[in-house]
Amino acid sequence: MTFGRDRLRELLDAVLDENNATLERMAQHAYASQWHFSRTFAVGTGESPVALRRRVMLERAAWQLRHGSSVTDAAFAAGYDSVEGFARAFVRAYGYPPSEAARVLGTGRRDPGAPAPVDHWAPAPVDHWLPAPNGVHFHPPTNLWVEEDGERSTAPDYPAAEVLAQMVQHDLADTRYLLERATELDDDERDRIRFPGLVVLEWDGPEESVSRVLGNLVRAKEMWLASMAGADHPEDSDNGIDSLTVRFEDVAPRWVETIRDIHRRGAWGDVLIDALCDPPESFVLGGVVAHVLTFAAHRRQLARHMMRAVGLDVDHGDPLDWNRSSS
Repeated sequence: MTFGRDRLRELLDAVLDENNATLERMAQHAYASQWHFSRTFAVGTGESPVALRRRVMLERAAWQLRHGSSVTDAAFAAGYDSVEGFARAFVRAYGYPPSEAARVLGTGRRDPGAPAPVDHWAPAPVDHWLPAPNGVHFHPPTNLWVEEDGERSTAPDYPAAEVLAQMVQHDLADTRYLLERATELDDDERDRIRFPGLVVLEWDGPEESVSRVLGNLVRAKEMWLASMAGADHPEDSDNGIDSLTVRFEDVAPRWVETIRDIHRRGAWGDVLIDALCDPPESFVLGGVVAHVLTFAAHRRQLARHMMRAVGLDVDHGDPLDWNRSSS
């Protein structure tokens, strides 16, 4: 794609909005004439607006069929006037009828150009993807995935990879340390408001207690992994220390393997477009990892300040100390 992230988001939003089933409505949404909108979009994406919408809607229908939707429901959700018309389009695209989708998808048939998942928590389930000239694909449940332009470099950049590995592993080791130290506090002390009105990120709400800070430290990885895997976002779960520790031990290895997989595929520039945001927002995978690590470091230090206020003697969380001890 040749557009910047904001422009890409605007054009795709115009094409894929549920109410924009025609080129006329797409162009109106983008405040452009039909000719200018079509030409700009096609030059930038290598695909006409109508063709991209039809393909992405078929990808969504294939994913819905795989997950139990009826052919009729998938057909009308994809904007087709009849089941027969949908079935013909589906067969042309996938090579088998929609009634077979639940059986065929997930059994190994993949877009030859798409990266194969390493295991069950690899980012992006791609077996419903169709060949695309621009890397734009449906990403469940309501998102888009945009592959990075150009050739992907799979040769390891050893210094950068080593630094990243150190940061990821230190974050997890330090979080585990803080969860263990938090068991030395009783429930009241963990839940006590220490920094009234403290907000780290507005969408996460107040983080005024040890429990809330540690809860969001774990939840951030759960949320982003769900977005990358196309899964439903987890509920804001119990932040009791035992439950939180179980959740952390579940998410930690998945987080590590996802980052390894992104690095192996050279997919740091891939873009996830989250349609649940209003308006939809674009997130580069490298930026997602940097975001999580940045605010994880901030929250780990917040937890330390709160624990010291209770009287716990906690370390500084210095990666240098961790590196020496682990060596």
